[in-house]
Amino acid sequence: MTTVKLIEYEDACDDVREIYDDIRKLRGTDFINNFWKALANNPSQLKQIWTQLKVVMGPGSIDPLTKEMIYIAVSVANSCTYCTHSHTAQARVKGMTDEQHNELIAIIGMAHQTNGLVTSMQVDVDDTFLVK
Repeated sequence: MTTVKLIEYEDACDDVREIYDDIRKLRGTDFINNFWKALANNPSQLKQIWTQLKVVMGPGSIDPLTKEMIYIAVSVANSCTYCTHSHTAQARVKGMTDEQHNELIAIIGMAHQTNGLVTSMQVDVDDTFLVK
């Protein structure tokens, strides 16, 4: 359960409504998810995060589906249930199949396992892996 009030569109100040409108326009939906409604308690932070997210998740050398899948992996690693579900939904909108999702989960599980082992053993990084 959230620790802050969720700000609905009709209760939002003009600055927040402007960002909500931009979210709706960019995503092609009337839906504003709870993350943005929670951030709306601090309009300047809402604007900062939305602006940054549009840049990071926007067009670039990594395709949109891969970006969502990376976001899912990091969200799982950080135990963020909300972000895991939100970005899984976005990945599906961007074309992620059940087969791809299953493979992604297998990769995340393998990374957790091998990360845990290498961390437990405190294995030194090979010189060849270091940027020179």
